[in-house]
Amino acid sequence: MSPSTRISIDVGGTFTDVVKLDPTTGVLRFEKVPTTPRDPKRGVLDAFVKAEAPLHEVASFNHGTTLGLNSLLTRTGARVAIIGTRGFRDVYLLGRTDRRAMYDITYRKPAPLVRRRDTFEVTERTLYDGSVKTTLDVADAERVAREIAEGGYEAVAVGFLHAYANPANEIAMGEVLARVAPDVEVTLSHELSREYREYERTSTAVLDAYIKPIVRNYLRELSDELAGGDFDGRFLMSRSGGGAMTAQAAAEQPVNLILSGPAGGVVGAAALSHELGEPNIITIDMGGTSLDASLVLDHEPVMYQGAEFEGLPINTPSLYIHTIGAGGGSIISLDEAGALQVGPQSAGADPGPAAYARGGSEPTFTDAAVALGYLGADVALGGDLQLDEQLADKALATVAERLGMGVEELARGAVQIANMKIVGAVRAITVELGRDPQDFALMSFGGGGGLVAVDVARELNIPRVIVPPGQGAFSALGMLMADVQHDFARTSVRPLREVDPAFFADAFGAMEVEAAEALDREGFGPTHRTYQRTVDVRYAGQEHSATVVYPEDAADVIAAIEEEFAVLHHRLYGHTMSDPVEITTLRLKATGVVEKPSWPRMAQRSEGAPEPISRRDVHTTGVPSEYRVFSRESLLAGDEIAGPAVIAEHTATTVMHEGDRLVVGPLGELVIHIKAEGEN
Repeated sequence: MSPSTRISIDVGGTFTDVVKLDPTTGVLRFEKVPTTPRDPKRGVLDAFVKAEAPLHEVASFNHGTTLGLNSLLTRTGARVAIIGTRGFRDVYLLGRTDRRAMYDITYRKPAPLVRRRDTFEVTERTLYDGSVKTTLDVADAERVAREIAEGGYEAVAVGFLHAYANPANEIAMGEVLARVAPDVEVTLSHELSREYREYERTSTAVLDAYIKPIVRNYLRELSDELAGGDFDGRFLMSRSGGGAMTAQAAAEQPVNLILSGPAGGVVGAAALSHELGEPNIITIDMGGTSLDASLVLDHEPVMYQGAEFEGLPINTPSLYIHTIGAGGGSIISLDEAGALQVGPQSAGADPGPAAYARGGSEPTFTDAAVALGYLGADVALGGDLQLDEQLADKALATVAERLGMGVEELARGAVQIANMKIVGAVRAITVELGRDPQDFALMSFGGGGGLVAVDVARELNIPRVIVPPGQGAFSALGMLMADVQHDFARTSVRPLREVDPAFFADAFGAMEVEAAEALDREGFGPTHRTYQRTVDVRYAGQEHSATVVYPEDAADVIAAIEEEFAVLHHRLYGHTMSDPVEITTLRLKATGVVEKPSWPRMAQRSEGAPEPISRRDVHTTGVPSEYRVFSRESLLAGDEIAGPAVIAEHTATTVMHEGDRLVVGPLGELVIHIKAEGEN
């Protein structure tokens, strides 16, 4: 019998989440295992075992990892060299003038990944229109390649001027490096981005080169382990833009993985939004180390062209995600002024929160949740992690005594601080961009999302919270919904009114030929691929553009683009102008469509009502209140629960308070209607 099981595994800072799908029955299984930072692939292989998924039975494996991101955060990537056009050696180090520096006296320019001594230049020159003024000086290129080979560099980023318009000289430089420095990993900027803006394109290439050796080694070792277990299925990686890419493509362009960690959850939220009839959703994904907030508008994740890592630009499409250091492992401490802080430092997976009894002694958000009664020793996390309430209290007492507080009072303060940080993250993607949170539902997931969602929703007047099935491993579940995706772009700045419609047909046609070749190599035939064309448009003189869908069926393409741009510009900025309109970049999103799992329907309860499995004192005020504890696994569609209550499940916990009302939906989703201020 051919393999049919589908597995997705999301490696987080504390836990590695796994979802197993049996397509023949539609049954989903959610599990967690500890993340293994010292040997990342070990936690992944442990996840297969925990889910009881023999490798020879797995047809497809979707994987999300923070390996590249972590190497950037800890500055443990490769030693990288940059090769640029002669006379433009300092493109990367000069960067851009940042307006924040004018108003913030504490602002510091982002620390570059490469020092000036590691930058080189060669004789070559391509002009903005793609014409080659000076072909690559091969002798000069060989000299630089030898210096790099002998200089102990592990990777090199090549970023030539105007290579987006014509990459011939970059390709020639790559050939020289392959011949003279074969042991050095090479990133050519045009392979990642065919857009103008030399600094952004070079920065993207540097980030890619910086993490390429570690990501490539990891994927090679993991692939070998999988093959050794007779895995012969499709191996896909989650990417920053919300889709997936083959492991082979990820090894070639790992920069697409940097912001991929939270992408799976947003993709899953968009897919679930169709099923629930909820077009507009705010998502919060609270894991062990951080919290990620994002948006789904009209059932689609919001994309962002211009993502950054610690101020360093990444010129590839990404989901619009706002990340803060507020996770279950966030450490509770006092700053220099003696004020209480939660995060951004984290206890991570090793040793983890004190309550995990793995050697951790510093108090964390999880320990505060235990002290309040949100979490308890009566319900094991992940099925087998028994929390130690005494260790949690002991860790919190070290800070509480310094403030003259009791443990519960400190825990309330810590949780409130974390909640306000999360409220700020949600405001950053809604209120600060002109959107009203009341127009959205709040979907919470991740191991800690359900602990904070109701309080965050109440603070922002969001009417309801949706807790999806398998919330603790929902990002892994979302990966099963992700199609394989390739992004192509071609910069061509010109007045819109002067563009011949044939120009669009030729440019998009050329990109689609390139996309078809890539999808063919990955096994996606003509009936399993789609293309989406978009155009970046701006008023002449503007610095940045807005992206509009290319109106393929319009009788007058030029007029339709102009009209759609005016609507979009007014929506984004509140006004339109009479200035001439120009295009900057044509984009193509090519998708290899994978088979999506159907959402299993939950059985209805025929009689009676859900019964609590225990009762627990919760310290939301100075006087403890009794909260009923329910097992989510025992709930059925249509069940209703009035707060206060705790809903415990295999991978996470949800807390609701007095006046809140929970209804279990047809897919097993928990819909919590929030008691508004002043409501009886």
